[in-house]
Amino acid sequence: MTFIDTHAHIYDSQFDADREAMLEKAASQLISQIWMPNCARETIPGLMALAHQYPDRCLPMMGLHPSYVCETMEEEIIAVEDQLNRHAFIAVGEIGLDFYWDMTYVDQQFTAFRTQLQWASRLKLPVSIHVRAGHDRNAFAEAADVIEQLSLPDLTGIFHCFVGSLDEARRAIDLGFKLGIGGVVTFKNGGLDNVLPHVSLEHLVLETDSPYLAPVPYRGKRNEPGNLRLIAQRVADLQGISVDDVARHTTANAVSLLPALYANLLPE
Repeated sequence: MTFIDTHAHIYDSQFDADREAMLEKAASQLISQIWMPNCARETIPGLMALAHQYPDRCLPMMGLHPSYVCETMEEEIIAVEDQLNRHAFIAVGEIGLDFYWDMTYVDQQFTAFRTQLQWASRLKLPVSIHVRAGHDRNAFAEAADVIEQLSLPDLTGIFHCFVGSLDEARRAIDLGFKLGIGGVVTFKNGGLDNVLPHVSLEHLVLETDSPYLAPVPYRGKRNEPGNLRLIAQRVADLQGISVDDVARHTTANAVSLLPALYANLLPE
């Protein structure tokens, strides 16, 4: 019984003091892989260093996070494209739309999102999509609209940190995406207790989004991949199945997204 954490920022500076211990704890909890989403140019060196140090455990994505879209977007997107052209990655991510804090560069967010979706389709890579609502706009709905409008061949991936309604879950699944379930599933008012009992396990993958969104009883503290089992237990409880079943199915679901290049993930 092993697990895959499909979304964790373990290159973050919050892990600088104890990264090795954190990874050892994750291994002791049978976390076999940790998938690392990129955010911007500034996070590429740390992400790639970990990917090279642990090529079988710490697997890299490459993308521009919507919260990092700003006046330098053109330079940011060029840096992402350069990495995608020079190295092999498991996914394009994390990408998407974030309306929570600031709408100044929302048009540029849409441009970056569309561009990176097109790259993923061309490269035959899955995508990791970040959506966060705000300013009375539904980022999930608008991202789904973009995906439908582009109608790119064989586009698939994960709606990371899924916290939507059952109708939104069904829409994501109909678009060919998995739902990334993280620490919010353990929150008292997280809302997923009204969704997951009605969603087949074949559509779910697990994630921590470390160092963010730690599950109960660690809510408010630094999150880490070793907490993934708490998320798995809550999914098991909501679906009325065993943690072993959750591990087996969600791990298989994650592996099914990995590109063929996985066997030779990183250059020497």
